[in-house]
Amino acid sequence: MEVTRQEAAAQVTRLRRLVEQALPGLVEATREPAELYEPVRYVLSGTGKRMRPVLLMLAAELYGRPAESVLPAALAVEVFHAFTLVHDDIMDHAAERRGRPTVHVKWDEATALLCGDYLMGLSYALLGQVENAPLARVLAMFHRMVERLCEGQALDKAFETRAHVSVAEYLQMVDGKTSALLELCLQLGGLLGGADEADLRALEQLGRNLGRAFQIQDDLLDLTATSPQWGKPIGADLMEGKKTFPVLAALEQAGEDERAWFEERLRRRFRSEEVPEARQRLERLGGLEAARRAVDRYLQEARAALAQLPDRPPGQALAWFLDQLAQRRH
Repeated sequence: MEVTRQEAAAQVTRLRRLVEQALPGLVEATREPAELYEPVRYVLSGTGKRMRPVLLMLAAELYGRPAESVLPAALAVEVFHAFTLVHDDIMDHAAERRGRPTVHVKWDEATALLCGDYLMGLSYALLGQVENAPLARVLAMFHRMVERLCEGQALDKAFETRAHVSVAEYLQMVDGKTSALLELCLQLGGLLGGADEADLRALEQLGRNLGRAFQIQDDLLDLTATSPQWGKPIGADLMEGKKTFPVLAALEQAGEDERAWFEERLRRRFRSEEVPEARQRLERLGGLEAARRAVDRYLQEARAALAQLPDRPPGQALAWFLDQLAQRRH
């Protein structure tokens, strides 16, 4: 049965609402001490795309398991994602997240660390609430994701002080930092729904390519976003000294003078007034276009992995979700 784009959008909206309605109730308003639970509630009340829990629930529904029955697992991945953002913001010295002060700015770094620690623990507690789940395998999959994500984050930080980073090394970092959690969401949803091993491998490939496309799109938007919903300063990655895909692709084509110009500024970190010129140089060197082509390529590979899965309405909603990613502006 074919679903229309409107039906797919409605299904995704329904799943998002399930998550939005459940998140605030995870920590009671009266919970003490306020020094811990106020920032936790602040994080859980924030806005977001809820992409990760929606992917998990769609994957479960693809194999006939109702989204409501895997909601604790969907909340677990969203809470875990929130934890990573709290700690990432400390490492990246970020002042804002989605238009609001970050936790370490609104409170302090110690509070943000404790908030993140609590959220990570809560994600494991939520996993244990899924009924009829092969818990040992679920926890093993989840912990392997944590390992890979931390490995990717470590590489991301190490790249800031390395003189030379290749595009291949960048993709290795992304496969941990970004793709690992998306792979986990799709595989865990499939596992809870009863997918066989071949389909679990296809879900893994779908998540990996989706993660690459999402991160490279994020790198692009850091330089090109116009939507007020982006919620970060344009060029924030450059100002943190990050070697993103457009930069690395441009440096592969750059002459000695252009390479020296970028390397010197990445080493000391770009100033905000230098970002417009950096964008012009990246456009001229083909870095932005290379990033656009890479996003298209990895989305195509994600669609190829999706084509290996059962052709059912939840899979068609997944296809619609991929189309939305290709068009996102924040």
